[in-house]
Amino acid sequence: MNILEVQSVSKQYASHKALSEVSLVVPQGVIFGLLGPNGAGKTSLIRIITQITKPDSGQVLFKGEVLNTQHTSKIGYLPEERGLYKKMQVGEQLLYMARLKGMPRTEALNELKQWVDRFEIGGWWNKKVDELSKGMQQKIQFIATVVHRPELLILDEPFSGFDPINAELITREILDLQKNGTTIIFSTHRMESVEQLCNDVALINQSKKVLDGNLNAIKKQFGNQSVVIEHNCEKLILSDSFSLLSTVTTPLGRFQSVIANVPESSYSQLLQQVLQQGTVFRFEEQIPSMQDIFVKVVLGS
Repeated sequence: MNILEVQSVSKQYASHKALSEVSLVVPQGVIFGLLGPNGAGKTSLIRIITQITKPDSGQVLFKGEVLNTQHTSKIGYLPEERGLYKKMQVGEQLLYMARLKGMPRTEALNELKQWVDRFEIGGWWNKKVDELSKGMQQKIQFIATVVHRPELLILDEPFSGFDPINAELITREILDLQKNGTTIIFSTHRMESVEQLCNDVALINQSKKVLDGNLNAIKKQFGNQSVVIEHNCEKLILSDSFSLLSTVTTPLGRFQSVIANVPESSYSQLLQQVLQQGTVFRFEEQIPSMQDIFVKVVLGS
């Protein structure tokens, strides 16, 4: 089942075309990477999904229904530019935001206590937001976004401002939310985070969707069938069926060779030739990174 369907959505601001006939589907329960360079149209799409703005044409479906105000309480949104009230106390602000999402006061307080304990920030409950560090403010904003247990959670650059330790903390929380049934749309420029977290991705460039699908399938699609072999053969000799691109020495004193255009049906033949000359420590298909794919698609579109 798809929790979200974007159907031929277009949006224009004066002379700027922000989105042009964009369609995509977000399966329920996945972490979905929404990717694209600055100005591509990602934020415009997120604002339509969160009903901050409306599309000029097309529509968005939430669990099969045309998106409407009744769905607001089922969606959480963490914008890239945070929106905390600087002079409000942390606890007062968190409770206020939970109540805005329709949570009863007692339920909101119980839920907030769990999150505050988990993030070890109970001592900041009565502090004003402007007394907090940027990283601490990010934690408060994250809690405010998820406290009402949204079915769909939209995170725009959620690791901005976090040190590596707190980034790892938020990563664990994101994975835990997914495990417990939350669908997450994850917008970021950090391709290593996409590799780590996302099941599916869509790439928007110059207002148009230029790529989407399962992450692993996309990486396979952009692969060139090269194989990487780590071995102990100082001079590797292969038959004319295989094209040896390069061989380098690894820090362990082994050799790493790249062989181009090897179909899976030829893996055993290639492996056998190398084993006849020495020991094989690693044999794997060379799959492009999302960074490689991102650059290739954006520059080529």
